[in-house]
Amino acid sequence: FFSIALSHSSVVGYYKLNFTLMNQHGFNLEELDSMMPWEREIYVSLLRQHVKEVNERTKQTKGKMNG
Repeated sequence: FFSIALSHSSVVGYYKLNFTLMNQHGFNLEELDSMMPWEREIYVSLLRQHVKEVNERTKQTKGKMNG
């Protein structure tokens, strides 16, 4: 039972990530499906880092505006 629950969770996560990559970051389903698993991990890692940097810059800019 436990492995089934984990499997479902990873499948849901896979589709949620695909949805986010397509709708917010301009990937299409064909691109995502044709990636090797390691390639996908690299792109997702780079994208997470990029989003983190953008969020930090936005937070700094808002702090300067309020200060």
